[in-house]
Amino acid sequence: MKKILFMLIFMMTLLISGNGFAQGPGGGGPPPPPGGGGSGGGPGHGQSGNQGAPIGGGLELLVALGLAYAGKKVYHLRKEKEEDKE
Repeated sequence: MKKILFMLIFMMTLLISGNGFAQGPGGGGPPPPPGGGGSGGGPGHGQSGNQGAPIGGGLELLVALGLAYAGKKVYHLRKEKEEDKE
């Protein structure tokens, strides 16, 4: 029980502390696009406009599902242990 509780607290600490390394609202924004280097003088490498891609959009869902699965496994292990005692 202590080992499971320790692992749960450890995982939650890692999850929460990751937000401390993110850039705040005054982070300066993304760097400017690379210089043209070709004809046209617009954004380089075929980019047009702001093309940001979300990173880690499903990370919270993945962690939540992993914790739910771990909880289910612990529940079933305890249930089997109680049944073996009887």
